[in-house]
Amino acid sequence: MNFSERVARLRKDKGWTQQTLAEQVGVRVLQIRRYENGSSQPTLEVIKKLAVALGVTADELIFETDERGPTDEFRLQFEALQSFDEEERKIAKAVLESLILKHNAKRAFRDELKTD
Repeated sequence: MNFSERVARLRKDKGWTQQTLAEQVGVRVLQIRRYENGSSQPTLEVIKKLAVALGVTADELIFETDERGPTDEFRLQFEALQSFDEEERKIAKAVLESLILKHNAKRAFRDELKTD
């Protein structure tokens, strides 16, 4: 389901008309129609207002269900982190951040070599 379909579904789930959603968000009803038919994309500010009005996160409006979360390969490991105490979570976060930094540095170095 894409963004326009999610907005329409969430609005209908609330039992709202397009006019009601437009009033909640502070835009014209024509703009809501455009969002729902996919002919227009909202600004970040409007996405925030849509999310608040519809009672969802901006991620829920924009991304597919599993598009942003960890893959199944890592899901169990990330769930296990929830049982760590605060100090263990800080250590795990620092390790992940350092690995990501190393990966990004290697990628930037490779990209730099390609452009030379």
